[in-house]
Amino acid sequence: MRQITNPPNPYNQYSAEYVGEPPPTKLEIFEELATKKIITKAFASDWEGGWRYTVNCYRGCVHGCTYCFARQYHEYLGYGAGTDFETKIVVKPNAPQILRQELKKTRDKMPHLDFSFATDPYLPLEASYELTRKCLEVCVDFQVPVGVITKAPLVTRDIDLLKKLKKVSVFFSLPFLTKEKSNPFEPYTPVPEARFRAMREIADAGIEVGIGIAPIIPGYNESDIPGLLERAKESGATRAFMSMLHLDTDSIEAYFVQKMHERLPPTRVTKIINTIKRERGGTLRHATYKDRMTGKTEQWEVTKKLFDFHAKRLGFSRGHEKPVETEPEVAAMPVQQRLF
Repeated sequence: MRQITNPPNPYNQYSAEYVGEPPPTKLEIFEELATKKIITKAFASDWEGGWRYTVNCYRGCVHGCTYCFARQYHEYLGYGAGTDFETKIVVKPNAPQILRQELKKTRDKMPHLDFSFATDPYLPLEASYELTRKCLEVCVDFQVPVGVITKAPLVTRDIDLLKKLKKVSVFFSLPFLTKEKSNPFEPYTPVPEARFRAMREIADAGIEVGIGIAPIIPGYNESDIPGLLERAKESGATRAFMSMLHLDTDSIEAYFVQKMHERLPPTRVTKIINTIKRERGGTLRHATYKDRMTGKTEQWEVTKKLFDFHAKRLGFSRGHEKPVETEPEVAAMPVQQRLF
């Protein structure tokens, strides 16, 4: 059980305060039957290039990563960006049906689908709901190129479907080399060793696999970069990227700092905060969207050179490049024709 901890929701006029200890929280599942759209168009970061099209079958995530940028989206639903994000999970049970309907209309101009963006596509609920799996079945029918980004070994369950796609890649988010190092920031994620084992299983199945060292928390996990790349290479990964921590809202910043104070020694917290502020021009937040993935100081340049050196030494391809535009093949399911 976790204690309720939510920063003030900027979209609510009033916020609740508890007298004494806040009550414990429990996992709550809400089925969102009113979902009318499942493919979201989002501007991609530089390493991906252009636009990305994402599919999210869930809202919220039990992994509890304190830095997660998707926490802000829970506030749009009237929840908090803290423990609400981790314990109030919204499920879209009609996601596969909607995806099929949308692809019938848009397959001829859909270059790529990413699973996912606002939450992990393989959070534990997926083991019973199987919404990501059912969406992948739709992608197989239409032969849409697919990318998966996850922290969960559960993705290995769907190797049979991934192998049926002509173009597919699976990236594992792995910013910390050990469980001890990850505990303060991603307390409920599968241990790094489990993710490396899953990476090996995916690679052995002949599926392109990569590692995302993200986020780099300045003053904390830069030293993990060489070891992470070496372990990923041993586990069959061929692609790699990294990006710097970005705290997109005041709520996320408040929760991130609060959890550091709870889980790390004061001197370590001070070092991390001061290092981030140097990279962000005196604050913990980035000034512009362009700045969100990179830092400003020579220390960040050294970090990039460290990554580049070891990625090149180990033979990694960089990032998650924009797929080459090709004429779509005839899909197994018919694409709805346009009148004009």
